[in-house]
Amino acid sequence: MSSLVIFSTVLITLALIFYSLGVWAERLARFLKPWHVISFWIGFFFDVSGTLAMHKLADGPFNILEPHTLTGQIALWLMLIHAIWATVVTRNGTDQARSNFHKFSLVVWIIWLIPYFGGMYIGMS
Repeated sequence: MSSLVIFSTVLITLALIFYSLGVWAERLARFLKPWHVISFWIGFFFDVSGTLAMHKLADGPFNILEPHTLTGQIALWLMLIHAIWATVVTRNGTDQARSNFHKFSLVVWIIWLIPYFGGMYIGMS
């Protein structure tokens, strides 16, 4: 196994850890806190870094219509929107907005898991 495969796998797994930490801590607290937002951004950073590392492993250009690439792109964009929205809600939102934010977080997290486990499956086959 190449060092780039290991490196990209570690980055994507760090994304899973940080993003999951933020999502589940926020869900359990039922109130969006600044450290949750930081965890979302760190998870996003690791996911983008891991995706770029994986891109270096690809034989050719990404095919956006390939299911793993498509779900991965959707997940990345949703993570970005989620982190931006969380930042805005934390800075300017009402307590009610901060209390209801966890509903969106869980949906984004579940969608993000699709390419995570899909990539794991592809890597093992």
